[in-house]
Amino acid sequence: MFDDNQVVKRSLNDPVDTSPHVVAGTGVTGTASYEFHGPSGLFVDTNLDLYVADYENHRVQLFQYGESNGTTVAGLQSLNPTISLHNPTVINLDAEKYLFIMDYFQERIVGSGSYGFRCLVGCHGEEPESYSLARNSFYFDRSGNMFVAGRIKIQKFQYLEESCSKFKLIEYSVPHNFN
Repeated sequence: MFDDNQVVKRSLNDPVDTSPHVVAGTGVTGTASYEFHGPSGLFVDTNLDLYVADYENHRVQLFQYGESNGTTVAGLQSLNPTISLHNPTVINLDAEKYLFIMDYFQERIVGSGSYGFRCLVGCHGEEPESYSLARNSFYFDRSGNMFVAGRIKIQKFQYLEESCSKFKLIEYSVPHNFN
């Protein structure tokens, strides 16, 4: 709930339990470990730990299952600040618990690795115009290729194991108007 500065959950399996339960956030804008300023994206891992993109605080918060205080895992306030974020919106986590973040204002996607964070796509303004990353979401396939979905197109970035940049735009398509 972006404007309410909270993350809530509701069981879809229990018709009696129709009220949402607050999982993170206080409902008040703030910068403390238990507060948000516009939570915009989230990811729940297999341990039920919650990762939240805190848009206006320019960070990603990790809430261990059942905890109300978060830990900054990406952004300048993190314990090991290796990346600066400006309005993170979407986050994904892979099987090795590496974190991938869409950094909306900087129009890039960054990823964590064994040496900290690095830019994967949209780095340093070097890409052609078609790389513009004012996007809505991104996903990975089983081969590690990244699909970035936007308002007017979907782009596929091929995973290149031998490359320093790791991803290369190989195709993009414009969805049809289904009106």
